[in-house]
Amino acid sequence: MAYDEGLAEILRSDLADENGISEKKMFGGLCFLLHGNMVCGVHQGGGMMRVGKEREGVALEIDGVDPLSFTGRPMGGMVDVSEDLLSDDCRREQVLSMALENARSLSPK
Repeated sequence: MAYDEGLAEILRSDLADENGISEKKMFGGLCFLLHGNMVCGVHQGGGMMRVGKEREGVALEIDGVDPLSFTGRPMGGMVDVSEDLLSDDCRREQVLSMALENARSLSPK
């Protein structure tokens, strides 16, 4: 898998106290799931967060957040986050909080 294990460890540490977190290799990277629902992940050059469509606009206002588009078509409710954002505690916490709020609103899988 082509992702930065250091960035994965940052997210792993942020999510350590959250019950129900699991990890799964997907999208060419590593994803973190809450009760089976994707929260966030890392891929080559950065990461992604599933903030939900309701919070996507707010997330996109944060420096280092862009629409997620693996195929050239935006994936609604998902945002791409830069390596710089993942390394910044304040901005990462802002976006990760939105992603956790979204995952908590979904039924467990």
